[in-house]
Amino acid sequence: MREEFLDPNIRDADRDLDDQSVSAVLDSESGLRPQSLEEFVGQRELKEHLNIVLEAARKREQSVDHLLFAGPPGLGKTTLAAIIATEMNVQLHVTSGPALERAGDLAAILTKLEHGDLLFIDEIHRLSRPVEEILYPAMEDFQLDIVVGKGPAASSIRLTMPPFTLVGATTRTGMITGPLRDRFGLVERLDYYDADELRQIVERAAGIFDIAIDTDGAQQIARRSRGTPRIANRLLRRVRDFAEVRADGAITAEVASEGLALFGVDHLGLDKVDRAILKNLCTQFGGGPVGLSTLAISVGEQPETLEDVYEPFLITQGMIARTPRGRVALTASYEHLDLPAPSGEPRLFDR
Repeated sequence: MREEFLDPNIRDADRDLDDQSVSAVLDSESGLRPQSLEEFVGQRELKEHLNIVLEAARKREQSVDHLLFAGPPGLGKTTLAAIIATEMNVQLHVTSGPALERAGDLAAILTKLEHGDLLFIDEIHRLSRPVEEILYPAMEDFQLDIVVGKGPAASSIRLTMPPFTLVGATTRTGMITGPLRDRFGLVERLDYYDADELRQIVERAAGIFDIAIDTDGAQQIARRSRGTPRIANRLLRRVRDFAEVRADGAITAEVASEGLALFGVDHLGLDKVDRAILKNLCTQFGGGPVGLSTLAISVGEQPETLEDVYEPFLITQGMIARTPRGRVALTASYEHLDLPAPSGEPRLFDR
């Protein structure tokens, strides 16, 4: 860290671009995002914890303790950060771990925070070590250490910051270092939503979009949303398009089923890539075990994409398993593809 900390113009273009891109995402979904914990569907235990934490902070007239939200993408981590800022009536500042390339990037954001402001860092596990080191005194003591000059003439300046709240979001809790994780006052994991919760989310979104939909139609979309509200809202848009073009505009169970089938989403919520993974694993590789890289090449995807996007849901559905030797197909995979399970070692195919 050098004079870049004291230069307000350095990398402003990059930071402004990142802020604008994040704001655009928030604005585009602002109508769908709930504005309070009462409107937030699901995550009952998490909401109860947050209600207590927020109410206690209001009574003490203090900023909320630092919070860390973990879980798969699309479950509402960013939405919860915005809700906390609204509930506490403070300013929300949004950035992401990959956008903070240098320590000066984070320092420039921290120096702009006012008393009680909320700083949300998405994908916080991707922070570089120099940037992470800046966070330690900022989170604990609300102090910011700045090094001015170079070589023998370098000197250190400690700036006192107003109390603020850091809310971090991560899809990989294990990649967060212990010292950073321990500085969060509350660490919560978001779980996948059940079908009834997703139905409520679909019906709420349909009301906002002014879409005619019945309960059975909403239930069809909810069942194929992989336990994720973001996917539910996306499927609702596609079914709406299908209903307007191929039907009378109203979404019933039959229209939803036909529309989702047209877009390649089956009754379990599996899409084209999911089915390709299962088919190649069951037929081309005889049920496995097969390495991640080999399986990724066979379906034309990157290994990281398979590991982060597709595998978690297939594993939770009991269709594949990870073993020290590679990925193996379980009985449910063959049943879903309507293929006979091969005779062999039972542990590879039994649930």
